[in-house]
Amino acid sequence: MEISKILIVDDEEITRQALKLLYEAEGYDVFEAFDGDSMFEQIHKNIFNLILLDINMPGRNGLLLARELKKYCNTPLIFLTGRDNDIDKILGLEIGADDYIIKPYNPRELTIRSRNLLNRVSHKDIIVSSLKEHNAFSFCNWLLDLNSHSLISPTKESFNLPKSEFRTLKLFCQNPGKIQSRATILKYMNGRFLKPNDRTVDVTIRRIRKYFEIDTNMGDVISTVHGEGYRFCCKVEPQ
Repeated sequence: MEISKILIVDDEEITRQALKLLYEAEGYDVFEAFDGDSMFEQIHKNIFNLILLDINMPGRNGLLLARELKKYCNTPLIFLTGRDNDIDKILGLEIGADDYIIKPYNPRELTIRSRNLLNRVSHKDIIVSSLKEHNAFSFCNWLLDLNSHSLISPTKESFNLPKSEFRTLKLFCQNPGKIQSRATILKYMNGRFLKPNDRTVDVTIRRIRKYFEIDTNMGDVISTVHGEGYRFCCKVEPQ
């Protein structure tokens, strides 16, 4: 059984050490970071199953770091902070955090919430894209523009994509040829967990496919892998 990796991001060493001991006692592999730069350095080296992030950080605060983090990965995220106000909590959850816990925390409650979150997200569903910024992805003479969130056809016809379609297509371009489960796509799309009979992903895929119907030279861009999910079939070149 693979041991889950947890990254603790907090500028207070005492807090990091206390959390490290707490999670190691539960059998997790624990890593530390004291600011944004050290956080991204750790993420570049490891694929984490869970990140605990404080808001009051030197330089870029935790909210800014979380917003940047969600561009590159869908790793489960818990804000663990002393900022006890509704504005920060709502903003943190809107950014994509899975939970928001106030310090001082109950150690038992924290580990239970963490374990429940880890149980909902398998290791294979965690995606980390390159930390290098790209402006676009090209595939089969089409272009996905990351700045304008638009899809451009070989004849230069441009489609402004809704958030759900843009994020789904971006996920496929970052992972061409790899099967993406519905749960993975939905989590990356809008931060939600997949529920029984939820057809959000299937509807989004259907809408994306319609864009490519104008190109008679296109084959099956997104194939359905029955019982598993969807796979992007084009060769992709980052721009």
